[in-house]
Amino acid sequence: MSAKNNTPLAKGSRLKRLLPLLILLLGLAAVYAMGWHRYLSFGILQENRENLIGFVQGQKVIAALAFLALYALAVAFSIPGGSFLTIAGGFMFGTWLGGLYAVMAATVGSTLVFLAAKTAFGGILRQKASGYLQKMESGFKENELSYLLVLRLVPLFPFWLVNLVPAFVGMSLRNYVIGTFFGIIPGTFVYASVGNGLDALFRSGETPDLGIILRPEILLPIMGLALLSLVPVLYKKYCKEKQA
Repeated sequence: MSAKNNTPLAKGSRLKRLLPLLILLLGLAAVYAMGWHRYLSFGILQENRENLIGFVQGQKVIAALAFLALYALAVAFSIPGGSFLTIAGGFMFGTWLGGLYAVMAATVGSTLVFLAAKTAFGGILRQKASGYLQKMESGFKENELSYLLVLRLVPLFPFWLVNLVPAFVGMSLRNYVIGTFFGIIPGTFVYASVGNGLDALFRSGETPDLGIILRPEILLPIMGLALLSLVPVLYKKYCKEKQA
């Protein structure tokens, strides 16, 4: 069995599975090696705000496509700075368009990570899953959309980690895309609205408050949405207990 797994064909198959994830990891390494991650700062945005505004006003379609591509790649390469990019989107395109572009790009980038991780490790982890991990996988699959919505709505874990875990437990692509798209909408538009008023902050010499999402007047409604997402899970559990 082990000899069969070490044949050139088997090694080639493993490399093919790992290739998408390797590309994303190499992309992340290249970004840090070239120092491009340093451009994701409010200082750089402030220095170039007039050029950016002029670019958006003169080339709306190209500017939107460039922002979508940059944001999607940043998420795919797991580069920290999603909140900054969302604020930048609100600054350049306004709350509604900037928020929409950010949601679309983040969903695309997250899906690329999900597919890469699922291709590389999903099958292996499911084969080796046993005990508690197996129970967790079956529980997640049964209510995967509700669980992902909660993870997206409430920032309990890093965004990159939430991109990976569903791939490891065998979540369907359809539910992953739906849960990601709708789950990130509230937080994204909060940050986009901050970006919409960013120019006034720059003029007054202030910087945006990235902790705004944790303010009670914002966090409590989002947590309310998260609880609503768990209603199907609680209802299923209630029906099972009633039948028992």
